Amino acid sequence: MWIEGPVDVRGTSTYVLRFDSKIRYFKHEANPLTRNDEAVDLFPDQKEWKSAKGEIGQSPTSTPLDELSFMYFIRTLPMTPGATYRFDRHFDTARNPVTVTVIRREVIPTPMGELRVFLVEMRVRDPRHYKGEGVIKIYLTDDDCRLPAKIESTMPVIGTAILTIDSQNSPCKKPGN
Repeated sequence: MWIEGPVDVRGTSTYVLRFDSKIRYFKHEANPLTRNDEAVDLFPDQKEWKSAKGEIGQSPTSTPLDELSFMYFIRTLPMTPGATYRFDRHFDTARNPVTVTVIRREVIPTPMGELRVFLVEMRVRDPRHYKGEGVIKIYLTDDDCRLPAKIESTMPVIGTAILTIDSQNSPCKKPGN
């Protein structure tokens, strides 16, 4: 994951959130696997969105988020184990509410060594892909950075995808430094 920008989007200075992953799996099926690319433009001032496929919808707020944006947003929340937060900020009203629960603190192994993390669970309504609800487990480092050290999501067809941090290309700086 990375952030680019700011860039100009319809006359507004905007940061572009990027996500790139490589997932390798093998599954023998009688039907060929399909690929689904999704691109959506958000129009916060109008509380609207439009997909590249021509779908148009209303957003519940002038500060809408998608799943990736939610991962960055979650990093700003108080990490109190047991706390649950409810948001109606997904750009697609049919996908709200999004709930975020801080499950616990723990230590996980990564290629960078053992990391102290908060386990956070994000639940998003998604009748098209997850038969009602998608659950994403996000392990955020227990420091000022709150880096996503590990992300787990169960996806149709391929099963559970696990993304784990293997490097960091910019050092975390504590606030005020």
